Amino acid sequence: MNFKSLKRAVSVSLAALFVAGAVAGCGGGEKKDAGSAQKPAAGQTVKINFPTASASGALYAVGAAITNMWNQNVPGVNAASQASAGGIANLGMVADGEAQVSIAISSNCYQALNGTDSFKDHAFKDFRAIGGLYMNPNQVVVTKASGISKLSDVKGKHFAVASAGSSVYNECQTHFTAAGLNFPDDMKCEYITFTDAADMLQNGSIDGAWIMSGAPASAVSQALTANCTLVNIDDAVLKALKEKYPWYAPYTIPAGTYPNQDKDVQTSAIKMVMFTRADMPEDVVYNLTKSFWEHIDELGASQKNLKGLKPADAVKDIANLPLHPGAEKYYKEIGVLK
Repeated sequence: MNFKSLKRAVSVSLAALFVAGAVAGCGGGEKKDAGSAQKPAAGQTVKINFPTASASGALYAVGAAITNMWNQNVPGVNAASQASAGGIANLGMVADGEAQVSIAISSNCYQALNGTDSFKDHAFKDFRAIGGLYMNPNQVVVTKASGISKLSDVKGKHFAVASAGSSVYNECQTHFTAAGLNFPDDMKCEYITFTDAADMLQNGSIDGAWIMSGAPASAVSQALTANCTLVNIDDAVLKALKEKYPWYAPYTIPAGTYPNQDKDVQTSAIKMVMFTRADMPEDVVYNLTKSFWEHIDELGASQKNLKGLKPADAVKDIANLPLHPGAEKYYKEIGVLK
């Protein structure tokens, strides 16, 4: 067994102890089928580590709202959100048993499950979805002085692409390639956080930045209070993306979403997916799923990205990712699945 395999085995064992149990009554009184996850022992606490993204991003606040709601409404659950490097890191943490539940864009989830792209030779076969959430739009912010009006104009410019290997970096790669650029060689890349990018846009030290976050995003709002604007992603790029990557969807950022934004902006978006591991107890995941959707109105009141979500959409546009049996049970119970 190599070091990575040993680390994974230890992490999985720790994860099993970490989630070993829920309070009595957590299972809803129904027996499981043979071969399903073992029912947690009564009287024990389910501890859930929930990584999100940088503390300045929308996903961090979303994760905090969800874990707080679970702590208040799911007996026996002790959930805590934490800042992280984002979706790809989140998938790795759950795969290794360092976390139990998290969120990532559906494309990264698909790649992790199938061992492609950033997950080549390290497939996360135990990935299981809890449900699709909101669409996460790509937002290309540039200074007006840069002269950038379309993606191909970024050639030769000083542009922030987030950290190498991150979800945002991958979005830059797919989009700029579709726009005919050789990424990253055709631009002067800056590998920085959204917050740092917003600061540099404000002082004019970079020409543009790629921000992937629910709208409105604080970093975009900050930049657009300065002499910056959002760039449209044109139909040809969207068509090329959709043909190769079926998880993409067109998305409109309505006029007035941001300061000084007087026109609709067309871009691309990918659905965010909440996920866990296959060995998370079925009763636990059922209760987490049920509680999430039964409290979606109050979650939406505190987090705009969660406003208006419906359980009927939770199984749509998620790249055919496999559902956890606990989540599947809930969706069948309410008639979303047959």
